[in-house]
Amino acid sequence: MGLDRYPDLDPDEGEVLDAEVAVTDDVLVKAFALGPGAELSPHDHADATNVFHVLEGTVTVVQGDDEETVEAPGVVLHERGVVHGARNETDERAVLTASLCPLPS
Repeated sequence: MGLDRYPDLDPDEGEVLDAEVAVTDDVLVKAFALGPGAELSPHDHADATNVFHVLEGTVTVVQGDDEETVEAPGVVLHERGVVHGARNETDERAVLTASLCPLPS
């Protein structure tokens, strides 16, 4: 048994694949692999903080009315209730994790 939970996700163009990396009573960490042209639609979490960790590639992070290109390694904090999302505007796979805490009740 290994401790590394990094998933092997290989999305096609325009595809988003995800996997739960860690789930406890108070935190959820999911990995998202975005193929070229793929998007995590903007959304919010009213009662939880969300943190993106860009692990591979480059993503355009949306936060409210702002957008910023973030290259790996990168970390983006989304406060509670802030609309956020991500797009892969490159020709390569991009991988990020999203940590959500506390878990919504």
